[in-house]
Amino acid sequence: MKKQQKGKKFTQLLMLWHEKDNTRQMPWKGEKDPYKIWLSEIILQQTRVEQGTAYFNRFVAKYPNITALANAQDTDVFKLWEGLGYYNRCKNMLATSRFIWSELNAVFPHTYESLLKLKGVGPYTAAAIASFAYDLPNAVVDGNVYRVLARYFGVSTPVDSKEGKAQFTELAEQVLDPANSALYNQAIMDFGATICKPAAPLCSLCPLSKHCVALQGNIVGELPVKDKKLIRRKRWFYYLVIESNEKFLVKKRTGNDIWQNLHEFLLIETREPTASNDILASTEIGELQLNNVRLLNVSDTLQQQLTHQTIYATFIALHSESILVPDGMEMVEKNHMEELAFPRIINKYMEQTASRFPEAV
Repeated sequence: MKKQQKGKKFTQLLMLWHEKDNTRQMPWKGEKDPYKIWLSEIILQQTRVEQGTAYFNRFVAKYPNITALANAQDTDVFKLWEGLGYYNRCKNMLATSRFIWSELNAVFPHTYESLLKLKGVGPYTAAAIASFAYDLPNAVVDGNVYRVLARYFGVSTPVDSKEGKAQFTELAEQVLDPANSALYNQAIMDFGATICKPAAPLCSLCPLSKHCVALQGNIVGELPVKDKKLIRRKRWFYYLVIESNEKFLVKKRTGNDIWQNLHEFLLIETREPTASNDILASTEIGELQLNNVRLLNVSDTLQQQLTHQTIYATFIALHSESILVPDGMEMVEKNHMEELAFPRIINKYMEQTASRFPEAV
């Protein structure tokens, strides 16, 4: 079968599957409001649909339109985002909502090119909004699309290479149904999520199987190809959970690092596992001028896996009659701790020590 014919057959079979057999349900499916489409796409970046759905529903309920989100307090939005990770998405989301509200009269841009200029919006998200909200002929290219196209057409060019991204983008545009771009884009993403899955794809149920190069060549498990190996960095975090007069020493994370704008306890980071006695003897502890300090507990090491790094966190709980609060930190009352947004690993610790943080449960 010639390449052009193969492409047409792909589109025909995919659209037929979408019409007759695609039963995947999501609250934003079929949505035409660009705000809700944008919100769902930002939430789903690096997040599974199963997890993102509940967050989407909560955000829409609290912030039903761009004006409501743009005028929200940062702390409230970050608290609602808490647990989703990749908090830079939330920061960009707030910046974009305020830009649209103040500079564009709360009206979303109507073209792919103008959508692409929004902070936190890349080619995939811009194409999704353009096609779903405005029926523009822009093809989405995400992990599901890479996988489906690579297997069906037998493309072995690494998807994470410059050449691969260009090749797959061109191929995606070629097989797009321009008259039904929203339906087509939804179809190929759903197909990749439910049939042409990364592991254990349902080839026996696949309507494209007869023409799939990967299946015919018995190389389904080899495609798509990725060129770069993910190297994960290991980091050891030692948190000093210091309580004094029913208040805890807390700070907001700043700088260009993970968990920006979230709160945490006093942190001492080391390059390797370190004994708690050595942590307690550190300069940072001495500068606090603790008075009648008592060691309450040293937690087991908790672990959180991020995309490019693994965090090993140990929590050292202390009580002191008084404390010299360092610049950039504050003492937060116990019953106000629930109002702050913390990284998932700190929330896990507070849940395990609920007698000290009853509001965190």
